[in-house]
Amino acid sequence: MDRCTVNIHGMDIEVYSLNTVVVGTGAAGFNGADSLYNLGQRDIAIITEGVNMGTSRNTGSDKQTYYKLTLAGGEPDSVYDMANTLFQGGCMHGDIALTEAALSSQCFYKLINIGVPFPHNRYGEYVGYKTDHDPRQRATSVGPLTSKYMTEKLEAQVRQKGIKIFDGYLVIGILTDGDRKKAIGLITLNTDSLDDPNMGITLFNCTNIIYATGGPAGMYFTSVYPESQTGGSGVAFEAGARGINLTEWQYGIASTKFRWNLSGTYQQVIPRYISTDQEGNDEREFLNDYFDTPGHMLDAIFLKGYQWPFDPRKIDGYGSSLIDILVYNETEIKGRRVFLDFTRNPRWGSGGEELDFSLLGSESYDYLKNSNALFGKPIDRLAKMNQPAIDLYKNNGIDITREYLEIAVCAQHNNGGLAGNVWYESNLKHFFPVGEVNGTFGIYRPGGTALNSTQVGSLRAAQYIMANYAAPPVKVDAFLDEALDQITKKIDLAYGFKNSIGKESNVIDMRIKAQRRMTRAGAHIRSIEGCRKAIDECLHDIENLVDHAKLSSIYELPHVFRNRDILISQFVYLNAIKAYMQKGGKSRGSYLVQDDEGGLPIEGLPDVFKFTLDDGNLSGKACEIVLNTEGGLKCSVNWEDVRPIPKGDGWFENVWNDYREGRIIR
Repeated sequence: MDRCTVNIHGMDIEVYSLNTVVVGTGAAGFNGADSLYNLGQRDIAIITEGVNMGTSRNTGSDKQTYYKLTLAGGEPDSVYDMANTLFQGGCMHGDIALTEAALSSQCFYKLINIGVPFPHNRYGEYVGYKTDHDPRQRATSVGPLTSKYMTEKLEAQVRQKGIKIFDGYLVIGILTDGDRKKAIGLITLNTDSLDDPNMGITLFNCTNIIYATGGPAGMYFTSVYPESQTGGSGVAFEAGARGINLTEWQYGIASTKFRWNLSGTYQQVIPRYISTDQEGNDEREFLNDYFDTPGHMLDAIFLKGYQWPFDPRKIDGYGSSLIDILVYNETEIKGRRVFLDFTRNPRWGSGGEELDFSLLGSESYDYLKNSNALFGKPIDRLAKMNQPAIDLYKNNGIDITREYLEIAVCAQHNNGGLAGNVWYESNLKHFFPVGEVNGTFGIYRPGGTALNSTQVGSLRAAQYIMANYAAPPVKVDAFLDEALDQITKKIDLAYGFKNSIGKESNVIDMRIKAQRRMTRAGAHIRSIEGCRKAIDECLHDIENLVDHAKLSSIYELPHVFRNRDILISQFVYLNAIKAYMQKGGKSRGSYLVQDDEGGLPIEGLPDVFKFTLDDGNLSGKACEIVLNTEGGLKCSVNWEDVRPIPKGDGWFENVWNDYREGRIIR
């Protein structure tokens, strides 16, 4: 890696030149850098807003899942079977599904070899369990913090190898060649040098970028993403990277004070759902008003553990996703607050203080019976079945043995994202989005596939870079010739924000306003009218950001650039959502599309919940979208038939010959 200083419009700016920059320090980013190093590339560096930020290190669930090929027992499985499971989720390209399946074992065993403690039996079999949308028992876990363990072990590998980490650097632009066909570098803010004359602006001249920024978490107000993560999809769209399947997310019930998914045993112990007014008064067990029998209500709460993501297919017949609708109705429509109470049993269905377990269906009853948990209060059952679930909250300042747990229906994971091929390279050449920022998946996916994808995608990117893009970067003069206009525009933007510094700030208020808009119009309850209105408001905010933003100091410069990234991301995502509805798309995946001709989930709810299930006509199409920046922001949408799962040449001698001749990685 070379370092020099250049002068741009009287401003001295550092330029680092190297083969590959990895952006992000989650499981995908660390694995990308580590894999490149293991393959022989030493000219590497990592850029991160903060090593300890991001989803991989800071999120989980009651039993966070890693999904891979079956590696135990006698149940038949194959790479093709696993690929077909992924492909059948809809809107996913078959060649990418095959890649995710084929490398799952290799990536899983690497994690084991570096110390991630996935459990095995005395014979060395890595046993598994079934997760959602999983026909086998491919899932495994090391507990609530699986991704945290992965990230920490991968970070240790990177630090042991001495790979340079630029900590505290925010990417504010992806630099491209003049034709916007190829990524050539990055413009960043060094947040430790904001008060320098150059405002911390730092350039990276590189041959390749592995982009591992996670999903665009900052778009939503009700979110289970860590508050430290906002994402970086906006600058990628701005540079010309295509998006794919941006409509497809997972939303589910989560706690809001400490952001955590409330799946698994948190629901299976059957807590009380209560709502209050904004001051915490007028406490009511609101589910009672909508279910026909206490047994159906108790079963729906229990099944929310198995069926955590909101799914419109699980609404009718008093299904578990009716609970998500009712929680949303209380919080967003009525303006109330909703809590889980583990200290008492639901009043409807309790004989005195004791839950009447005979009201439960066979699935709920048998599970609790086999867990020796047919007794006591929800907190007693949780202590019996999963004491670490209680400890987790206590370690984060919430004692659920004594206090209520505030909840909402939150954005949790983006199945779509930036488009990439089977080597995870974008349409923007030399740019490799990996992990959640890559739009790997479609409508549905088995739980835990996201963690597998962080490892597969980053390994594939490293393999392709070493085989095809191992050359050093261009000389700095040539780099500046290509990128100077883009750099100058970002410097001018930074000056525009700097000139608005005064006594008061509205930067965070502007972000909250935008996030609330996205939660209202682009989360799990959607309508074409609401989407159009949100797009207009979003475009207005982007166009007037410099004039309207007020900073209290230069130290808010990164925050206002993050706001800009969030707004651009929202604009592109909302346009994709609008395009889906305009094409006739109905309710599917993890969202409900308002349909005035449809039916209500249950009588007494507002018309905004009228819906019709999608008929599957669009499940064989992937929606690709590009942001056009010439002459104002506009989006172009293309509906592409999903590619089938390849029937590759399995004849050993042919593959061996292609491998030896270097014809595989291209």
